[in-house]
Amino acid sequence: MSGEVSYHAGRQAEDCVAREYDRRGCPVIGRRWRGAGGEIDLIARDGAGLIFVEVKKGRDFSSAAARVSARQVGRIFDAATEFVAGEPRGQLTEMRFDVALVDHIGRIEILESALAA
Repeated sequence: MSGEVSYHAGRQAEDCVAREYDRRGCPVIGRRWRGAGGEIDLIARDGAGLIFVEVKKGRDFSSAAARVSARQVGRIFDAATEFVAGEPRGQLTEMRFDVALVDHIGRIEILESALAA
């Protein structure tokens, strides 16, 4: 049962974060996009550029942030590289990698450009 609860809590956190990006004028164009390299929780458009978002939920922001692993970051970069291959500018597409943290009461903290190659 715990796995199912975690799954639904994660989906709810992603929904809240997607609404926040939409509110900021960056529409979400992909959710849980999976490529050969890995999965990206959310993909938002910022003008001609893209924002790849890793969503982490935890009791507080620091425990949520601690759940981002170096291996996971590598998979996000691999998947993003695969995704932008379908964009008009390909690998020249402007990209940003954010981490969105959600605490146990639903507050959101977005760390822009938190992941760097």
